[in-house]
Amino acid sequence: MTQTRGEAPAAKPSKAAARTSGGPLARLSRFVREVIAELGKVIWPTRKELVTYTTVVIVFVSIMVALVAGLDILFAKVVVWVFG
Repeated sequence: MTQTRGEAPAAKPSKAAARTSGGPLARLSRFVREVIAELGKVIWPTRKELVTYTTVVIVFVSIMVALVAGLDILFAKVVVWVFG
């Protein structure tokens, strides 16, 4: 193919285009392999760390629920007092 004036040379397919080529099953297979590879890089918590983190989350959520419930009751009483 000859290049005429003002035309860009034919470009090779990019790596991104090469990655997305293939049928749906090929793309799904590649996705699953990449997910498994990424999960292998994760630093998983020990059982003790997991129990500690879970306890902290449960305590924090319980405190926040109590706070919101308390404010809800307080505001309800104020509204009843104001509007009788």
